[in-house]
Amino acid sequence: MKQIGMMTVTLLVTCGFACGQPAHQEADTARYRNDPKAPETISLLGRPLYANPPASEKAKLESDLRTAEANARAIPGNPDLLIWEGRRLGYLWRMTDAINVFTSGIERHRKYAPLYRHRGHRYITVRQFDNAIADLQSAARLIAGTEDVIEQDGMPNARNIPLTTLHFNVHYHLGVARYLKGDFSAALDAFGEAMKAGAKYDDNVVAVTDWMYMALRRMDRDEEADKLLEPINEGMDIIENKAYYQRLLMYKGLVPAESLLDVRTASDLDLATMGYGVGNWRLCNGERNGAKEIFEKVVAGGYWPAFGYIAAEADLARMKK
Repeated sequence: MKQIGMMTVTLLVTCGFACGQPAHQEADTARYRNDPKAPETISLLGRPLYANPPASEKAKLESDLRTAEANARAIPGNPDLLIWEGRRLGYLWRMTDAINVFTSGIERHRKYAPLYRHRGHRYITVRQFDNAIADLQSAARLIAGTEDVIEQDGMPNARNIPLTTLHFNVHYHLGVARYLKGDFSAALDAFGEAMKAGAKYDDNVVAVTDWMYMALRRMDRDEEADKLLEPINEGMDIIENKAYYQRLLMYKGLVPAESLLDVRTASDLDLATMGYGVGNWRLCNGERNGAKEIFEKVVAGGYWPAFGYIAAEADLARMKK
């Protein structure tokens, strides 16, 4: 499968920044083609990114993957079992293999929206934004007018409550992909649809509100951005998305930015999620150098699948231009 992975890397380079990779990185990528441990993708800044999830989680994730693979082999062609196999691969940061599994499912089930939703997510992770948008738009067309369904969690939260649905995730990830491309207006449209599907839980409200706030600020629509913050308060019931919640409280002036970003104690994931929010807030407030410094700290961390990490890459790449 790694040969296919390298084909993916080559595509990333030749399709340009619109797909998620600067075209000038082709020469850098060529040297990895004979590497027995090929990278999953190349970052927007030209760095190879490898499948190296946190060691503390790896044994459990590999066990879960073996179970998912066995289930998929036991009932060949079942799209939901293929999805779980692909999801488990993604949790191990084996993004190329995950995409291949979803693709094999799509070849057999071309009208099954969840396959496009999950492949679109992983295309975001490997910085192929155009492919992600195409998949998520396909999923959006397929789910239009259908009843929404809960998506079960592969890594359950503390209360074991699945918070999101298929409709929510299709539109949410479409919004993320568009945001990462810098198409903030189209991102707002997608996040608006996600909010309609996910407003039952405060976790979803804060996640979508954060992305919409950032998109509005990037378009200099500050009054609209501030209005979005009005329903955000300190008594919300947050199960998972504490980082987004803290970022929103920071935007409202209820939490100091410094408290969100203690690089001495933050994990790589915390640094990516909190760091991007603080960096983007500084950028929108005219502190370009301060934003750049934070974005560079984010991408110096190791949690490259995080959306905050990818967003920091995207902004640094634009700054270089």
